[in-house]
Amino acid sequence: MSTYNAEISAGSLMLPESRRIAKLLLENPTKERWIHALKDENILQKNPATALRQAALIRKRLETLDAEGWQLIVEGDSELVGQLLLAASIKHSQLLADFLRDVYAQDLRRLEHSLSLNQWDGFLTECIHRDNQVEGWATSTKEKLFQVIVRILVEAKYLDTTRKMNLTPPMIHPGAASYLKRRGDAETLSIMEYSR
Repeated sequence: MSTYNAEISAGSLMLPESRRIAKLLLENPTKERWIHALKDENILQKNPATALRQAALIRKRLETLDAEGWQLIVEGDSELVGQLLLAASIKHSQLLADFLRDVYAQDLRRLEHSLSLNQWDGFLTECIHRDNQVEGWATSTKEKLFQVIVRILVEAKYLDTTRKMNLTPPMIHPGAASYLKRRGDAETLSIMEYSR
């Protein structure tokens, strides 16, 4: 089984959409209810193909959490929700987890001010050593993955903008930290805290 996949390219944190999907998951929906909510009720307010694709990605991420996490995402403030969605994305995507650990955290330790596209190329070279399937990814896929990861980090407030990519590490929200501790998920928390 491969270490990495490109699923994350289907979307960034998608906070409003993730709240709606979390609310739906709390109903423990049947397959029919799931399709009805996405197609007929159009809860994501997207065309059916986009809604189904984005909902599938969001669901995979949210299923790395539990009902308590979903409830926090439905009810929490945007900072808490952003950090819980980042945690779910890290758990769902080894590529994102390794990027945060191997590039972002290292930049902080070296007192760098911003990310660069050159770092992405070097990171992907390292990924190829761990999983040679990465070498077969199209150039356009690799570019899209970088764009989505940068957008995720901007939405989670780890970078200032997608253009400048200045490092702006936030304090971990107490609600996100306590949730991850209750779940026994020290690894994800340490990645979010830049492995300090």
